[in-house]
Amino acid sequence: MKIGIMQPYFFPYIGYWQLMNAVDEYLIADNVNYIKNGYINRNKIELNGEPFNFGVSVRKASQNRFICDHEHNLDRDSVDNLLKTLRSAYANAPYFENTFEHVKSVLEFGLTDEGRNLATFLENAIRTTAVKLGIATPIYRNSVDVPLDGEYKREYYVVALCKKRGADVYYNAIGGTGLYFQSFFRENGLGLKFVKSNPELSYARGNHEFIPNLSIIDVMMYCDEDQIKELLSQFTLIDGYEDMQEKLMQEAK
Repeated sequence: MKIGIMQPYFFPYIGYWQLMNAVDEYLIADNVNYIKNGYINRNKIELNGEPFNFGVSVRKASQNRFICDHEHNLDRDSVDNLLKTLRSAYANAPYFENTFEHVKSVLEFGLTDEGRNLATFLENAIRTTAVKLGIATPIYRNSVDVPLDGEYKREYYVVALCKKRGADVYYNAIGGTGLYFQSFFRENGLGLKFVKSNPELSYARGNHEFIPNLSIIDVMMYCDEDQIKELLSQFTLIDGYEDMQEKLMQEAK
C-alpha cells in the first residue's frame, strides 16, 4: 500500500494534491509542531499580476506546540476581507463563482465552534477541496484517527505511521529529498518515492501570465474538471538520495 503523509496546509499548491491523488491513503500530520512563516495558515494567490499572501492568522502561534493545539483568529470581518480580496483577484476568472463559494464555505466553517481549532479547520478545507478536485483517496487525521503509542521525530514518526497503517511505500513531496533517505526506509522495510511536478506544468489564465506554485485556488479559478484531472497526473516519481553522504556529494558538485 502506498501512503502519503503531510502537514495540513491552507489551500496548498497543485503538488500537494498530486501526492494525495497518487497514494492509497493520505494522512494529515497535525500532531507535529507548528511552523511559523510557513504554509500551514497561508498560501499565495495572484493579485494584480503578482503573488499575494492569502490566509488566516493564528492565535498565540508557537513552534513548541502541535498544529492541533492551535486556534486561528478568523472572525466575520476577517472572512469578509478575505472574500473581498478573492473577488478583486479573480472576479473575471471563468470558474470564479463556483470556486468563490467553495472558499467561502471553508472560511465560514472557521466561524463555527467546531471549526475554531486550526487542525479541524484545515482538515475540513483539505477534505472538501479534495472532493471538488475529484480525488477519492481516503484521508485520515493523525491526532484523531492514527494515534501512536509513543513520541517519534521526523523519519521515525513517518516509519511508525507507515507500519501502523500497513503501508509498504511512503510517498513524500519533492521538498522532502533533503530529509528522508532511501537507505533508512529500506532498512525499515519500506520503499520511498518523491512526487515531482513536471516542470512544464501550466494552465491558461486568460490574459494573465502563468505563475507557478500558486494556491490550488488559482487552479480552480481557471481550470475545469477535465483540466484539473490532467494537471493531477503531471508528475514524476523519483527516488531521491541514498543517504546523507550522497546528498552532500551531489550538492558539492
